[in-house]
Amino acid sequence: MITISLRPVGRYWGTISFASTLYLCPILDLLLAEIPAKLQAELRLGLQEALVNAAKHGNNLDPSKTVVVRFSLIDNQYWWVISDQGQGFTPSSTNDDESTDYLPPDEAESGRGLCLLHQIFDQVEWNRKGTELRLCKQMETRSLLSLRR
Repeated sequence: MITISLRPVGRYWGTISFASTLYLCPILDLLLAEIPAKLQAELRLGLQEALVNAAKHGNNLDPSKTVVVRFSLIDNQYWWVISDQGQGFTPSSTNDDESTDYLPPDEAESGRGLCLLHQIFDQVEWNRKGTELRLCKQMETRSLLSLRR
């Protein structure tokens, strides 16, 4: 089941919550509905990675646990806050650009996913418990054209 409340307007936050699942197409469609077309493919990839991590690694695909996504547009920045009900994890403090070749296959996969988030979003932050991920994408601001000559 998907629960939606309040579309983001101005400084308001919308919320989507859903039972842990990997069937994320309708969730991603809702989260990307107001995103400019030129950014949708890239942000879809990043949000899918974050939602899979929350449902699969955080909640162990337990359908009794939910993933909650809060989202908003604030001052030309799109924000997503993704929370799960899992045990949490401690993100690596290594440089985002470091290779994951030295990791075992399972951990390298996770390492690549985290690197992907850092490549797509301008800000990637976890809470101390490791159960909430904050993602931000800065929109390009157009310089105003002068109408005077």
